[in-house]
Amino acid sequence: MGKHVLFRWVIVAVVVMIAMFYGYKILISQPVIDDSLPVYGERNADSSDHVIGDFKLIDQDGSIVTQDSFYNKVYVADFFFTTCQGICPKMSNQMQRVFEKYKGDRRVMFLSHTVKPSEDSVPVLKEYALRHGADSKQWHFVTGDKKEIYELARKSYLVSVTEGTGGPDDFVHTQFFALIDTDKRIRGFYDGTDSTEVNKLMKDILNLIAD
Repeated sequence: MGKHVLFRWVIVAVVVMIAMFYGYKILISQPVIDDSLPVYGERNADSSDHVIGDFKLIDQDGSIVTQDSFYNKVYVADFFFTTCQGICPKMSNQMQRVFEKYKGDRRVMFLSHTVKPSEDSVPVLKEYALRHGADSKQWHFVTGDKKEIYELARKSYLVSVTEGTGGPDDFVHTQFFALIDTDKRIRGFYDGTDSTEVNKLMKDILNLIAD
């Protein structure tokens, strides 16, 4: 074999190896989509899936927030209060991580309910939202009737197993985030104080919006 032929084969081998290397890098950089997320909650009597009940709340801008605000959206819901010194700061920081990842993506929204509506007024929620860089078009911090909020936490989002009526002595305190799909079904629960679980949440959101 002549030197020129050998040289050409060496060049071809190098080009192939470079192409394979960059092809592999591109392949592993692509997200792996898994469409097997479960649907949570007991089925209804008519065998339909459990869905989030209707609601009417007020956000940090004083705007009314309802199911229609999330029409055809994937969203993440949580329950917190602004003066909490325990789990809530960690939860809000983790939720902010998710928000920053999907900021500007019109397919994804966020809904944070105060569990102390008597204290967390619209101006208080506004200040708290600003501290976390929230855009009210995509991330709503909401207040409203305590009984309605507590009913949502227990019966709709299923993030609290405690019993109560939303009365003066009732209190819901949960670290869980709930992932809701475009059909208002629960597709995942995540410990909002655990960055590893929140990383999984971000991947699961990708699964839903990629469907």
